[in-house]
Amino acid sequence: MTHDSAHRKLTVAVLGPGGTGGLLAGLLARAGHRVICLAGDDTADTLRTAGIQVRSGAFGDFTTPVEADTELREPVDACVISVKHTSLHSALDRVPPTALGDGLVVPLLNGVEHPATLRTRYRPDRVAPAVIRVESTRVAPGVIEHGSPFAELDLTGDGVPRERLDALASVLAAAGPTTRVLDDETAALWAKMSFLAPFALLTTLHALPLGEVRTRHREELTALVEETASVSAACGGPADPAQALARYDAFPPGTKSSMQRDAEADRPLELDAIGGALLRAADRHGVKVPVAARVVRELADAGH
Repeated sequence: MTHDSAHRKLTVAVLGPGGTGGLLAGLLARAGHRVICLAGDDTADTLRTAGIQVRSGAFGDFTTPVEADTELREPVDACVISVKHTSLHSALDRVPPTALGDGLVVPLLNGVEHPATLRTRYRPDRVAPAVIRVESTRVAPGVIEHGSPFAELDLTGDGVPRERLDALASVLAAAGPTTRVLDDETAALWAKMSFLAPFALLTTLHALPLGEVRTRHREELTALVEETASVSAACGGPADPAQALARYDAFPPGTKSSMQRDAEADRPLELDAIGGALLRAADRHGVKVPVAARVVRELADAGH
């Protein structure tokens, strides 16, 4: 890739400028790219007036202007989709396929089923799923607290032209997050799912931070990690339960999952996108997952 194209200014839409989307919107805008945040009337008004304010140990504290609208009205180079699964269907109304044109659709969503959904609505060869490792929270409209010392993004996309992925990756990396392009979309999504599902399901079920789940409920965590790894392997993803457990052990003990935070705030849970998708994949491949089935059932019975 030429040096020049890395410095071309992109136009990027961000659907759902919350913790993750807001952080990327702020970093891209600060780097000089044109950013259009897509949100409801009130949030869009706030962003147009006050911009995005980021508080980050890794990237500094800054405020940057962004554009904002309730709907995409012009073609963009890329549209980052960073809403919760629970509101994905209604949120997509803000991004009409005709307006998007040739732009990449870059979902930063939990789970593994959304790329197929998005490919029925947008050009299949422009859907570029991404996985992000970051802890970032929207504390008020347009105010983002980035708590983790890292922000790492994996960009994939079966059938997406490699030069399009490379160009976007270089722009993201220059703006802040460590970004790489991975060849295998399935492996990238299942690598995230294998880590996320046991962590999200058990911290939420027991209403405990990760440190207490990994000590007080070690046996259950281990069993769930092993089941998830088996499903991942059957789907063509990685299977390394020991590595997943080692990663949990390395996290600060107070770490909570976003699903757990949603439960604490009485927001809808992404139980179907994470737990439901895991059980459906297990069922498709004939993998027995008794612990996962029980945990998902108990969460559903608890009104989640």
